Amino acid sequence: MSFLREGPPGVPPEQKVLAEEEAAVVEKLAQKVVDKSMTVPVIMFLESVKPLNFIGSQAMVFFEPIVQSVFNFRDYDSLRTALEKRPSIEILIQRIEALDAVAVVREKRIKAFLKEEKKKWKWYQRYLGLFPPKLNIPDSVLNPPEEKKADEPKGPE
Repeated sequence: MSFLREGPPGVPPEQKVLAEEEAAVVEKLAQKVVDKSMTVPVIMFLESVKPLNFIGSQAMVFFEPIVQSVFNFRDYDSLRTALEKRPSIEILIQRIEALDAVAVVREKRIKAFLKEEKKKWKWYQRYLGLFPPKLNIPDSVLNPPEEKKADEPKGPE
């Protein structure tokens, strides 16, 4: 088999690459990226610097005295040790994509709810934007209950 046909080596899901602290820092970083709506630029950047992750971690060691005055040192150190491992960038990218998928679905539900609510508004509220009513988005729209899977048994028979 050719080296290129097999594709890049992946990490089996049952194998733990990152320690708990490192995984928590990666999760926090991924959540910040999704909250700031910077998913696409960050993924493009991470894909372009993926081969240089070890060099980046060593640059973080070099800039540690400067950064120590600004950031939480424990998180910075955990991120640095995570970046020393080869698959950590891919894990970060996958985590960002997963959180972004959840955020996109949530935004679609909120937009659909707002569209239905605007149909109930008066003409001057809808078209002129005057005196819009206060909207409270219900919790069922923000965090819907999990739907039952089709393959699960529905009850004792």
